[in-house]
Amino acid sequence: MTSLMILIAGPYRSGTRNNPARIAANLARLEEASWPLFRAGHVPMVSEWVALPVIRSAGAVAPDDDLADQVLYPTAQRLLAHCDGVLRLPGDSRGADQDVATARERGLPVWFRVEDVPGCGPAPRPAARTGP
Repeated sequence: MTSLMILIAGPYRSGTRNNPARIAANLARLEEASWPLFRAGHVPMVSEWVALPVIRSAGAVAPDDDLADQVLYPTAQRLLAHCDGVLRLPGDSRGADQDVATARERGLPVWFRVEDVPGCGPAPRPAARTGP
């Protein structure tokens, strides 16, 4: 199986009203998908991993800073030029929908469940314990 770079797309700020705790919870959901992809031999990518340091270094101080919009969506679009597919997680997100549209325009596969990504399949069951 070939290793793929897969953009994980889903809600980041959507539905949070810029509440930092909700934004952090959304980022954690995006990151949860990274392990199964990595375990399958792929390179997971969350665009916020790239965009957030850029936003901070540009001087933004809040999630709704104008700089965030100037960096978040363009970062995902630039990353898609290097990705082999998109894993679209559930939840309303204009940015994630834009990522899916761009991926489809470029002929890249889009998956809606981790299990559908090549090599990811259902998670292995833990081995049964033997003995006391």
